[in-house]
Amino acid sequence: MPLIQALYSKIHRAVVTDANLNYQGSITLGQDLITAAKLAPFMKVDVLNINNGARFSTYVIEGVGCEVCVNGAASRLVQKGDLVIIVAYVSLSLEELPSHKPHIVFVDHNNAPMEDTQC
Repeated sequence: MPLIQALYSKIHRAVVTDANLNYQGSITLGQDLITAAKLAPFMKVDVLNINNGARFSTYVIEGVGCEVCVNGAASRLVQKGDLVIIVAYVSLSLEELPSHKPHIVFVDHNNAPMEDTQC
């Protein structure tokens, strides 16, 4: 049975707290965000920049609190203060898709999770 990609998790409208060109590529997410979105270190994510339309793929590394720091070359695609959407995907069969519920995390202006709802 073929597998399809479906939304696993989304952190909606997080604020970029830092951009660090001189660090290995990745996105540093605070533990509060990782837990709320049910992500894991080294998990692949896509980052969608609301401010400029840039999109890129990277992997998660664990930070503190509610930080969102884009590292390495991708730091050229964001600025501190930009709003981003961070998404992860999962492979599912067509039979699994109807019962799948992605984890959607809305954050406040300090990136603190406000709610973790399922669609």
